[in-house]
Amino acid sequence: MKNRGITLILFTAIISGFSIFINRFGVKGIDSTLFTFTKNLIVALLLLAIILGFSEYRNIKRLSKKQWGSLMTVGLIGGSIPFVLFFKGLQLTNGAIGSFIHKTMFVFVAILSTLFLREKLNKKVFIPAILLLAGNFLLLRITNLQYSLGALFVLIATLFWSAETIISKRLLKTIEPKVLAFGRLFFGCIFILTYMALTNRIQLISQLTLPHFSWILITVPFLLLYVITWYTGLRYTKATTATSILLLGSPITMLLSYVFLGTSLSILQSIGMLLIVIGIISMVLLLERKPQSEPTISMA
Repeated sequence: MKNRGITLILFTAIISGFSIFINRFGVKGIDSTLFTFTKNLIVALLLLAIILGFSEYRNIKRLSKKQWGSLMTVGLIGGSIPFVLFFKGLQLTNGAIGSFIHKTMFVFVAILSTLFLREKLNKKVFIPAILLLAGNFLLLRITNLQYSLGALFVLIATLFWSAETIISKRLLKTIEPKVLAFGRLFFGCIFILTYMALTNRIQLISQLTLPHFSWILITVPFLLLYVITWYTGLRYTKATTATSILLLGSPITMLLSYVFLGTSLSILQSIGMLLIVIGIISMVLLLERKPQSEPTISMA
C-alpha cells in the first residue's frame, strides 16, 4: 500500500507542476479569488457526479453529523481561508519569497505529524530537509528573505494547509478520498462565496467572459486529478512523505517554463532542482522504509 501511495503522490506532484504552469495563464485578467471559486465549484460538482455515477453515494449517505462537521472544517481551513490569504500575500510580497515560504509546508507537517499522528521521524531526515530548503532557495533565485505583511499572510496560509493535511490524514481512516475531496472543495466554495459577498466582490461573477471560462475549463481536469490522487495517496502514505514529494512540482514547472517560454535557467537553479530531487528521494527512503532500531524523533 505504501508503494501505491507514493506512486499516487508522485502523480500529484507531476500534475501540480503542470497545473501551476497552466494556471499562470488562466489567472491573468481575472480576480484570483473568483478564479479559485469557479474552478473549485466545477470540480466539486464533477466529484459529486463521479461519486453518484459509481454508486458510491452510500459513502456520503452514511456520514455522521460529526463527519460532516469535519468536512466543513477542512473546507474552511484548507479550501477557503488559506487561498484568500495566499493570493493576498503574493500581492504584497515578492513572488519568489512567497513561493519559498509555501514550500516549507513539509517542515510544519513533519512537526504536526509527530504531535498528532504519532509519526516517528528518523533524525537523519534533517539532511534531506536541508537539501529541499536549499534546493528551493536556489531554484527561486532568492537573494534575501525580508519580513513583510505579505510574507506573513503566506506563512499563515501555509500553516492552515499544514493543519488541513494532518486533519485530512486522520479523516481518511473513515472517509473515502473522493468524498473528502468533495467536502473540501464544496464547503470551501461556500466560505469563499461568503467572503466575496462580504467584500462586495460577488458582482465580479457577472464579469466572467468566454475566454475566462475557457481557461477555467482547461485547468479543471488538473485540479480534479490533483485532489483525487492527493487524498488517495495521502491515505496510504505518511503526511511528511507526501508533502515532501509535492516539492517536485517546482522543478517541473521551471522546466516547462524553460522549454515553452524560453525562461532562463541558471546553473544555480539547475543545482537547486538536483538538490530537490535528491532531497525527495532521501526523504522517501528514510521515512517509508521498514522500522529499524535507529534513533527517532517523537514529540508526543
